[in-house]
Amino acid sequence: MRDTVDEVIEQWDALRPGLDTEPIGVVLRIFRASRHLDQGIKGYFDEHGLETWEYDILATLLRAGGGNTLRMSDLAGAAMISPAALTNRIDRLVAKGLVTRATDPDNRRLVRTELTAEGRRIAEDLIEGHLANERELVEGLTPEERRQLSSLLRKLLMSLEGDSRKPKNS
Repeated sequence: MRDTVDEVIEQWDALRPGLDTEPIGVVLRIFRASRHLDQGIKGYFDEHGLETWEYDILATLLRAGGGNTLRMSDLAGAAMISPAALTNRIDRLVAKGLVTRATDPDNRRLVRTELTAEGRRIAEDLIEGHLANERELVEGLTPEERRQLSSLLRKLLMSLEGDSRKPKNS
């Protein structure tokens, strides 16, 4: 079975024999799969009047449990975006009535973001449909293949991001 990435590799092999094109098979396939997955996930949230990033922030706050509150710095880390980008996004969610932002009573230098009742309702209402959509997006793989791919991608991400749980001198 061949895909478009095989064609790219063959073209490079023809143009530059001996060039190590092996990384293309991994990197370009992950890149192309990511674009397809992004489009499929975006389509689901478009149907519900949300941007993907909006749901990501709402779900991150929901997963925080308790009062569904996080400090902005913790939220930026969990959402993997810069504090400046997060501030802009939180402003937009506040305007929609999905989150509130307030100074931490224990430390006035910290700002906490919290789900509103409507933000919590949306996050809870959409999670099952979101997961069903994701399941559909990866249905081309068997359950065992999905587990294998997840394990391999975890290993790749740990090597790219660094595993903070590893001892420094290993």
